[in-house]
Amino acid sequence: MRIFLTAAMLALTAAGSALAADLPSKKMAPMLPPPPPPPLWSGFYVGLNAGYTWDERGNVLVNSPANIWAVGASGSGALATSNDGFIGGGQIGYNYQFGQTFVVGVEADIQGVGGSNSSATVGNFVTPVSSAITASKQLDYLGTVRGRAGYLISPTLLLYGTGGVAYGQANLNATVTQTGLNGATGSATVGFSDTRVGWTAGGGVEWLFMPQWSAKAEYLYYDLGRASASNTLAFQGVNVGATTVSSSFKGHVVRAGVNYHFNLFTPPAPVVAKF
Repeated sequence: MRIFLTAAMLALTAAGSALAADLPSKKMAPMLPPPPPPPLWSGFYVGLNAGYTWDERGNVLVNSPANIWAVGASGSGALATSNDGFIGGGQIGYNYQFGQTFVVGVEADIQGVGGSNSSATVGNFVTPVSSAITASKQLDYLGTVRGRAGYLISPTLLLYGTGGVAYGQANLNATVTQTGLNGATGSATVGFSDTRVGWTAGGGVEWLFMPQWSAKAEYLYYDLGRASASNTLAFQGVNVGATTVSSSFKGHVVRAGVNYHFNLFTPPAPVVAKF
């Protein structure tokens, strides 16, 4: 009998140990790694920008009939003009963040240009004909549509490159005046005013200083190509030939801006169960 009781107690003890092993234990809860931070940059944004722009001091070239032209033996004159000053406007864009390192997106912007419109005049007085030309050029506004690709130096600091299409309202004007014997004069005004389309490239840095606000500093180079126009020059009542004017529109932009991020498609952080 004693042997039977001893065996029964041993069996109960073993069963209790096995049942206790199957019960959940706080000490044996699985150790899950912390979840990665959510993508902070994904989503739409809008913002404002302001800065400074300057062109490449490209000459305005004016060509007129050589048989009565007195500025240069080739019948042409080159006038250096500049178009520098304030630039400001707004932008809208979309970012998508890959993991914790890369951000790509697209941005469109448009800015008004308040640059100084400097003109230049050159003249040469050769008997019996004196000649002079005055020329100027100006950019009224500048817009771009660009792709962006960047690297996250930290979760809130983005270093990026950008490039795409640029467009702007380009104005180009030149007036040619010639005076001959007995004060007889001839003149022609040549002008161009139209939207030019070209390309732009640059880069910048953007800092997400609040969950939905960022500040950026950016440099862009733009090239809108070359514009030209022509008109007929009349001298002493006779049309003697066409006068042409041409110049390139290219330059630089340095600006700062601020963006508000909507973050409409940023997924919420995953919920981790706690025991």
